[in-house]
Amino acid sequence: MSYAERLTADLSMSMHLFKKTLETFTEDDSGFGPNPDVFTVAGHVAHAAGTVDWFVDGAFGDGWNMDFEGHLEEARAVTSLAEAIAWVDRAYGRAIEVIGSASDEDLRAPIGDPRIMEGQPRGAVVNGITDHTAHHRGALTVYARLLGKVPVMPYA
Repeated sequence: MSYAERLTADLSMSMHLFKKTLETFTEDDSGFGPNPDVFTVAGHVAHAAGTVDWFVDGAFGDGWNMDFEGHLEEARAVTSLAEAIAWVDRAYGRAIEVIGSASDEDLRAPIGDPRIMEGQPRGAVVNGITDHTAHHRGALTVYARLLGKVPVMPYA
């Protein structure tokens, strides 16, 4: 298995686990958030999707977009769980396409913009994506419990 194939397998598994966790929620849960200062369910999912795009753009595009307030506003503007899940599908699909079509040499080349992950190879963003998405799977599990739901077991 090539390096690109291993990385895309990791991305596919991360997406599968995230989407499995999302099966706990319905569209009616989109606007739930434990308090007004945190993401809603839809906002959480949108933020996770946007961060997949951010990692891919940072390593394979024009570099790291450091407008974190803008990223937060973009995620908070998503009020529909279905819309947020569609973004997850697009973001992961793009990540799998970009990373899957890269050569091993390109994946091992250092990220060009040194502001984040300085000196790390481009392929290392997959760890960032999977770790960040796992963090949000956990947070969404707490949201599910606060809604009185039993979270779906993502590993089943």
